[in-house]
Amino acid sequence: MPQHKSPLKRMKTDKKRAARNNYVKRTLKTLAKQMDTEAKLEDKQQVLSELYSQLDKAAKKGVIHKRTASRRKARLAAALNKSKA
Repeated sequence: MPQHKSPLKRMKTDKKRAARNNYVKRTLKTLAKQMDTEAKLEDKQQVLSELYSQLDKAAKKGVIHKRTASRRKARLAAALNKSKA
């Protein structure tokens, strides 16, 4: 356990950030699962728009990398287009 104030603060902020990151990642996984389980096309599109928003926010906050968000969005759009056909 650190004795100085600076590392104690760092531990506290790291814990807060880790909690936020885990929450955001769980939310993304839940929305991705909803995308797979939705039967109606309109519902899938609504979930997709929400997922796009959450991915952009996560990339902006630094939870995931910007290119990771872009790749996931592209793969989700491709899966939606494949299910349309």
